[in-house]
Amino acid sequence: MNKAMLTVGLILLAIVAFFLINTVQNYSTGGDLDYYLLKETTEAAMVDAVDESYFASSGQIRVDKERFVENFVRRFADTIDKNKNYKINFYDMNETPPKVSVKVSSSDSATFKDIDITTSLDAVLENNFKTDVLKTDLLREKAVTVHNK
Repeated sequence: MNKAMLTVGLILLAIVAFFLINTVQNYSTGGDLDYYLLKETTEAAMVDAVDESYFASSGQIRVDKERFVENFVRRFADTIDKNKNYKINFYDMNETPPKVSVKVSSSDSATFKDIDITTSLDAVLENNFKTDVLKTDLLREKAVTVHNK
């Protein structure tokens, strides 16, 4: 009877240890995965939300807020882990110069509800594009003639 109880105790200890190791690993790798997912999604959504007509007429980059939020949520929803609950918050969105602050909180649905992994990111879109001066000048002239009519 003593050896049987010792075996049951070892099995229970192994199950508890496996659960704890799995939980700690999930939270330690979840933060890194959430950061890279947030970074790549934000960058792609900002590039997609650039207002090309404004860039052609003024030479400055402007990001449309509504298009950014729509692109971000669509891209983020396509790539998330289905076993987690996510909460997305947008802070300090500027159209010109393009700057976005995004905060994503994720919690694992299989573990504790009170523990959230929070990842924040501030992104600024810079203009490192080579512009064709002749094309930009022609588009400006065309925009001026349209507005003068």
